[in-house]
Amino acid sequence: MSTTTNEILEKLKTLTLLEAAELVAQIEETFGVDASAPIGGAVMMPAMTDASQAQQEAPEEKTTFDVIVDDVPSDKRVAVLKVIRKLTSLGLSEAKEFTTSLPKSLKESVSKEEAEEAKKQLEEAGAKVKIQ
Repeated sequence: MSTTTNEILEKLKTLTLLEAAELVAQIEETFGVDASAPIGGAVMMPAMTDASQAQQEAPEEKTTFDVIVDDVPSDKRVAVLKVIRKLTSLGLSEAKEFTTSLPKSLKESVSKEEAEEAKKQLEEAGAKVKIQ
């Protein structure tokens, strides 16, 4: 860089935020430009640190899951009702009512291990289950 640009850069570093805003307004007025408009469609992104880059690349891992019963075949209904009652505090009539309006969430906001164990038991009894 030339000496002139170095001097300007050093002076810019000493400006307060208010002075910098006034400078931008004067530059816009003098040269007839808009400082907020990107030039050539390119936008400069701030440099990312390794930590922020890793955080942005790796989405937050889900920690709670819902166990959703999609379907119960009529010939497997009794076995599935037993498992539903075992996994929840539902009575027999409540468990029967639960299976009449599927798909429906059986367990909500549980750990991955608990959700997978419930899914395994329900599928062994004959239900179609998914974890979300």
